[in-house]
Amino acid sequence: MPRCRTPFVCLGRARAGPGIAQDANQFLIGTIPIRDSDLSLRVPDVETPGYYREVPPGLGRLEHELRPIAQSSAIDSGAARRDNCLVKTIADLLRSGLALILFSAFSVSLAQASDATNRVHVIHVPGVSNVVKARSGVDGTVHLLFDGEDGPFYAKLRDDGRTFSAPLAIVDAAAKKPGLKFSAWDLAVGKGGRVHVAMGNNAWKLKLPQNEWSLYYASLAPAANAFSPVRNLNQKPSEGFSLAADDRGSVAACFLSGKLFSMVSRDNGENFGASAEINPAWNPCDCCTTSAAYGKDGKLAVLYREETNNDRDMFIVLWNQNRGAKPTRARVSTTGWNINGCPMTYFTIAPTDTGYVAAWPTKGRIYFARLNKNGAVLPPGEILTPGSNGMRTGVLALSASDGVTLVAWKNKDILGWQLYDAKGRPVGEPSLTASPGNGAAGVVLRDGCFALFP
Repeated sequence: MPRCRTPFVCLGRARAGPGIAQDANQFLIGTIPIRDSDLSLRVPDVETPGYYREVPPGLGRLEHELRPIAQSSAIDSGAARRDNCLVKTIADLLRSGLALILFSAFSVSLAQASDATNRVHVIHVPGVSNVVKARSGVDGTVHLLFDGEDGPFYAKLRDDGRTFSAPLAIVDAAAKKPGLKFSAWDLAVGKGGRVHVAMGNNAWKLKLPQNEWSLYYASLAPAANAFSPVRNLNQKPSEGFSLAADDRGSVAACFLSGKLFSMVSRDNGENFGASAEINPAWNPCDCCTTSAAYGKDGKLAVLYREETNNDRDMFIVLWNQNRGAKPTRARVSTTGWNINGCPMTYFTIAPTDTGYVAAWPTKGRIYFARLNKNGAVLPPGEILTPGSNGMRTGVLALSASDGVTLVAWKNKDILGWQLYDAKGRPVGEPSLTASPGNGAAGVVLRDGCFALFP
C-alpha cells in the first residue's frame, strides 16, 4: 500500500445516524480507529449526537483548539466550543502543556497505523464550501467546482492539496439576468488540461422561455484567467447534466429530457454536435441524473436509472463513438427497487485501470460495484455500504491503481465514507465529517491516497 504524504488529521467517531446506517463504536483520528482505552479524548458534536468536528493538524492549531475546560469526571459530561471545534475530555485532562503531548500521541498513532487506514485525507480549502465536483488532471492538479452565493466558482489545488488558487467565477456578466441564478452540475478535465463545466439555472422558476431551461456550458483554457462565455448548449428543458472528457479532445455532455441524450465535441469543447437520443427504447428516471466518463479504451460510459414498469434499476451505457457503433447497455444493480415515482437520486461512475467503478442508492442505502471494460459486474458483485442518502445528494466512488476503493456519500450536510480493499472487503470503520450542500467530491492523489473536499 502506498504511504500518503498529505498531512491532514481529523478526530471523531463513526456511529449510526444520518448518513451512516450501522454502528461503528470507535473513535477515529482520520480513518485510524482509536479505542476508548487508547486516548481519553472525544470530539463529538453535542448538537448532532454521534458526529464530530475536525481538528486540523499542526502544533499551533492544536494548542489553539485544545484548551483547558471545566467539567466532571464523566467522559461525556462536558464540551467546549471554539472556532467550530468541540472538545471533550476527562476532568482536568487538558493542562497547559497537553497540546504537545496529544500531538505526540497522534503522531505515534499515525506512524503505527496501517497504510490502508491512513489513505483518506479531508481537505478544507480556504474560501471554498458546498463543493459539487472534484477532478484530478494528468499533472496532478486538482480542480474543484463549487457553488457560492453568486453562482458557480472554480478553484485549483497543486502539490496534492497544499497550494490553493483564488476562487474564479464561472458565469460571465453577459449571461446574468435579474433573478437568474446558475448552479454547478459537473466538471471534467480534457485535452491539455482544459476544464469543462456544466451548469443549470432557475429559468423555469422565473418563467423564462423554455429554451433557457437547459444545459449551460463554459470552459477554461490552461493559460486563461477567465472562463469562456457561458453557452446554452442544448436549447431545451432538461436536467441530470454530466460531462466526460478525454485526452484526445472528445467532450460528451449528457442530460435527461424525457429520454437519455448526449452531445459530443471532437475539438475539446469548441463545437458540439446536435443532441442525440442514445436509444429511444430506454426510459430513464427523468428526475434523477446521469453520470458520464470516458474509459481507458476510449468508450463513453453513462450511468443512469431506468424506470420501465417502475423498476428503478441502474444501467451502464457503453458507446464506442470513434467507430460509430451503436450504444449498448448492461444492468449494474442487482437489488430490486419497484417504486411508483422517481426517487430523485444521484449516482456516479468513474474509470479505473481495468474498467469502471460505480456507486448508487437503492431504497436509501448506498451500493457500489466494480465493472470490467464491457460493463460486466466483477466479483464479489454489488456491495452494500454503511452509507445512506437523501434526496438528490451526492455519491462518490474512486479506485486507486492497487484496487483499493473509496465510497463516499452525502446526507443531511454530513459526508460519510468507507474504504474497501481490492477484494471488496471494508477496511477500517466508516467515517463522517460535517459538509454543507449536496455534493460529494474527491479525487485519487498521485501517491495513491484519496482526498475528500467537504
